[in-house]
Amino acid sequence: MKPSCLSSVAVSKLNIYESEPITVCWNYLLSANTHTDSIYQLRPLQEWPRRVRCHYTVQERPLEMMMKMMEEGVIRDVFKSYNRYPVPTSAFITTEKRIGSDTKTQNLTVSTEWSQCDVDRGIRLRFSQHWNLQCNENTLEKFVCLGPSINTHGELLSSRSPSGVRRAVIRDGMGHQYLEVWGCSGLEKSLDLTALNKHGKVYEDAQFACLAWSPCEGRLLYVAEKKRAGPSANDGGSLSVLEEEDKNVYVEDWGEGLVGKSTPVLCVANLTKGEVNLCPGVPLHVSPGQALWTGDGKAVIFMGWWHEPFRLGLKFCSNRRSAVFSIDLKGNCELLSCDSGSVMSPRLSPDSLWLVYLQGQVFGPHQQCLRTMLYDMKNRTTSVLVDVVRRAEKGQFMGVYEPLPLHCWSSDSERIFFSSACENSKMLHSVERRTGTVTPVQDTAWNEFGCVKLLAVIKDLMVMSCSAPNHPPSLKVGFVPDRKRVQSVQWSHLGGANTYESFDWESMIITPTPEEENHQFSGISFGAMLLKPARSFKAVKFPLVVFIHGGPHSHFAAEWNVTAAALTKLGFAVLMVNYRGSTGFGQDAIDSLLGNIGGQDVKDVQRAVLHVLQSNKTLDPDRVAVMGGSHGGFLACHLIGQYPEFYRACAARNPVINAATLLGTSDITDWRYSSVGLEYSFDQLPTSQALTTMLDKSPIVHAAQIRTPVLLMLGGKDKRVSPYQGLELYKALKSRNSPVRLLWYDSEGHSLSKVETQSDCFLNVALWFKQHLNMN
Repeated sequence: MKPSCLSSVAVSKLNIYESEPITVCWNYLLSANTHTDSIYQLRPLQEWPRRVRCHYTVQERPLEMMMKMMEEGVIRDVFKSYNRYPVPTSAFITTEKRIGSDTKTQNLTVSTEWSQCDVDRGIRLRFSQHWNLQCNENTLEKFVCLGPSINTHGELLSSRSPSGVRRAVIRDGMGHQYLEVWGCSGLEKSLDLTALNKHGKVYEDAQFACLAWSPCEGRLLYVAEKKRAGPSANDGGSLSVLEEEDKNVYVEDWGEGLVGKSTPVLCVANLTKGEVNLCPGVPLHVSPGQALWTGDGKAVIFMGWWHEPFRLGLKFCSNRRSAVFSIDLKGNCELLSCDSGSVMSPRLSPDSLWLVYLQGQVFGPHQQCLRTMLYDMKNRTTSVLVDVVRRAEKGQFMGVYEPLPLHCWSSDSERIFFSSACENSKMLHSVERRTGTVTPVQDTAWNEFGCVKLLAVIKDLMVMSCSAPNHPPSLKVGFVPDRKRVQSVQWSHLGGANTYESFDWESMIITPTPEEENHQFSGISFGAMLLKPARSFKAVKFPLVVFIHGGPHSHFAAEWNVTAAALTKLGFAVLMVNYRGSTGFGQDAIDSLLGNIGGQDVKDVQRAVLHVLQSNKTLDPDRVAVMGGSHGGFLACHLIGQYPEFYRACAARNPVINAATLLGTSDITDWRYSSVGLEYSFDQLPTSQALTTMLDKSPIVHAAQIRTPVLLMLGGKDKRVSPYQGLELYKALKSRNSPVRLLWYDSEGHSLSKVETQSDCFLNVALWFKQHLNMN
């Protein structure tokens, strides 16, 4: 146990003669957790039991320094404990065996992949966990965990074969990339992809990457960077050698989060021959990805994104021109979808007769309500299975907004299952292939969860990650329900957290006032969620942190959010706002924000804050802070500029500050126009009118009114919102002697996603808010 101290003297040596979890100071004694060194409570020494005998020597230290050290330690411990909860990321189900020849009893194995943060080492770990399920007529009778978790950290990609007896892995090692195939008797095949020299680095991102087994399990399909000439061919940077004669030629990439990914190629590894070949015939004007085999294994279905005349940022943008293609191994390519829209998530049915995918519009909102399209593989016809939902009544289906699970079909190829945002929640739905009827798959046992995310449905077993603002992610399984009894599912908890944190939360729908209505899209409400600490025995009011999501076309679901949960544990109430423009409320809500950024969204957040302050007397209206990232940072800075006397502290991550100066530096130039209500085309050139409109809707025009202390957190390699946006505000505030602090993370991008960066950001945000909200 490390010595801690609170007064002007510090313990430098401590001998405890009984196993009491304590640390002794000059005139105080701390009760602590001996396993985590976390401080729980403070008692005067004279109140402690007399049987504790201690010997110590003391060392002088300033009181304020000791207090700060203790405060930082508590904050770090809270964030660390909440960030350590593992999150299930994928699942696969295999049939082990049938018991008897004519029985309906079978054994299933559920194999799952998880992500977990190790704050101490500053890394994000990956591990696998497996369960054996004994089932009878689609009823789970019993299950058992098959041993401890297995560390898979260092694997770039992995995939189970259709039979479940083999596992393919792409991994880095000693500067090379390897394709490994593991079976029941160990390593069966290993290909040194770097030595084969057929392509550059393998893609492992969520946008392009795949690792797909052929039905015969003799070939593997994946995506890699096209091989370039010159010594820098495989360096992974956004600038590499294009031609031997000129090493300085610029090579575009696909923007934020996809740096170094420019020209992907489809690769087929022949496991029998031990060779890799590039799939010929892919149209030169598209970048392929998200590939899968057809049912007979003779062709490949893939997504293709147009990269001419130039590439725009692709991550978090479902509005890029793209299409679904089919190509055989001889290079004969066929277009399966329209070529004038934006598509994603091609998923083939178990009988290989139907292909479902999502389709949206090019440009405009970068996240949209999407159509679900159905392609008849035999008759080569396409139909709309689920159309765009413009708006819906409360409790009704609100549309599809995010990718389909990799395995989403029922075993009879009659239904597709998916999760999607629905107001402040994320819900599980099914859609009938024959009729297009969408049905929620809910159960009263799920009332405790605000977010149900489907990972996979295979052999009619659904595997889901479920969570709530006060409930970390847990893994649930249940069989596909009968069509007539969608709430007859028996759900079982397999793994993950099965605990509740001791704070409260509530979901609310808020209606704008008549003065704040958008008359073109009238009658649209928006959402918010409030998290509050457990009531103290003292009659205190909680300071309020207003938490705003980025996007703007994204969504706060009622799920486990480490930042919000940790702030609540530290004594803050947290308000998370889904302003108009958020996903989960219909396409009209999304469209209503175009041309109205900096106005409608700002008013929505302020309306939500006033609503909870008026309706909840446990909140302190004199201690309100605001935080957000990207567009959320844009709104946070707008709020402190438009309401300069209201907010006592602000924390903004990579905020948009001046849309006019951002125009030439962002990887999503199209959104800079669409956000202010202007049309975009690739040959667009800025006009004085367009730049004036962008400037007028930016927080920088209100900088002179800002009095709120501002903490800025910037990524030095951000390609979506240049870090010089935050620097522009920093200089404006410094020149006016307005309190401002800037944290610069040189190697980080837009999301500030490294574990050590997230930990450092949270520590600084919490300390900033505690200081300026007078939380002594």
